[in-house]
Amino acid sequence: MNEPRCVSNSSGPHLQAWIAEMAAYVKSLDAKHLVTVGIEGFYGTGIAERLGYNPGDWAASFCSDFIQNSAVENIDFASVHAYPDSWLPKASMEEKLRYLSSWVDSHLNDSEHILKKPVLFSEVGYLQHVDGNSTVDRDILLRVVYDKIYDSARKLQAGGGALIWQLMVEGTHMYHDDFSLVARDHPSTYK
Repeated sequence: MNEPRCVSNSSGPHLQAWIAEMAAYVKSLDAKHLVTVGIEGFYGTGIAERLGYNPGDWAASFCSDFIQNSAVENIDFASVHAYPDSWLPKASMEEKLRYLSSWVDSHLNDSEHILKKPVLFSEVGYLQHVDGNSTVDRDILLRVVYDKIYDSARKLQAGGGALIWQLMVEGTHMYHDDFSLVARDHPSTYK
């Protein structure tokens, strides 16, 4: 599964039932296969005080709910995405950093204390700006995520890892999107 949404039913029960059905189906084929939802990590109305961690009111309109969707019995680990530059396009770098720090902390905390499952930040992306310091800014944002995940893992807590969206190799430019990063072109990012 990746970024399942159900915008036609704002209460979310259809999406929740589908996640449970698909997770059970995959487990019926391979009981040892690790299954996750692949959601962005947006909070739904299940725990109203969590809505403030969303990047905007629009995030709840997808009918996904990080806690509810990740709590499904056959979901082995929680997953979260982070695109602060995309989600907060008019925010300053400082505001994006504050937001990202809070976003990571809330998901690590909820995974540890509510879900009691590991969490993987399966997509962490930053737009490649032609007119800005995108490499420097991306490196700073990634450092926030990786430091928090590493600290959580070091303490044997829920932090399971984080992946850059999307890491490319030379010669694959036809597959690039606005987040693509060719490692050789950005050595500071993989130091």
